[in-house]
Amino acid sequence: MGGILCPSADASTAHMSETIVIVDDERDLVTTLAYNLQREGFVTRTAYTGREGVDAALASPEPSLVLLDLMLPDVSGTEVCRQIRQRKPHLPIIILTAKGEEIDRVVGFELGADDYVVKPFSVRELMLRVKAILRRGQADSQPPPAGEMTFGKLRVDPSAHRVWVDGDEVVLTALEFRLLTTLLDRRGRVQTRNTLLGDVWGIRAEVTTRTVDTHVKRLRQKLGEAGNYVETLRGVGYRWRERPEIASA
Repeated sequence: MGGILCPSADASTAHMSETIVIVDDERDLVTTLAYNLQREGFVTRTAYTGREGVDAALASPEPSLVLLDLMLPDVSGTEVCRQIRQRKPHLPIIILTAKGEEIDRVVGFELGADDYVVKPFSVRELMLRVKAILRRGQADSQPPPAGEMTFGKLRVDPSAHRVWVDGDEVVLTALEFRLLTTLLDRRGRVQTRNTLLGDVWGIRAEVTTRTVDTHVKRLRQKLGEAGNYVETLRGVGYRWRERPEIASA
């Protein structure tokens, strides 16, 4: 495949105002991703090194999402993610990497990545994930429900996107906050991984469910003692306990 290809004349124009940044040193992969994104109506901006990636993510017009490889020739992808997060804390980032171990996923999520896709991957699946994250961002921009929610040691203020455990504030990413409020709103009811993928991630496809498990694990760790309110049902999914005292019994 040659250089970056333009979308066909009948490509969707629904996303034309949205720019996707692709940061990867595999030029063939960058070309393939740019072509497929453009076919979906997105504008693409490409970078082949970490330093170029930071500049591309911070350039105007502001992009809607960044696809970021972890293994770059100059600066590591984790450092690129950290620098972008410092300047653009709400810019969605999907990490693309050949590293599939859980520790690598956790590091990526700790840095604020919104999703993690292991190479080799299906381009179609990646397109679904990109659209899902952008839809989720649109939903998160809607007015939040009024009023605080309390559950045992936990206090949640949806309007301010803030969480406290025993009076101490806990800093959550937008995705972690959405996962928390979804489980809390449905306390006592089992949530399968596929249900959470659809309602929290916005992905309705046969994709890996380890993303859900990794995020629940990180959420529990951040909530400390309040993390016990999330119950694991092996082979089924997760459930927020009906009453806080059950978790401490």
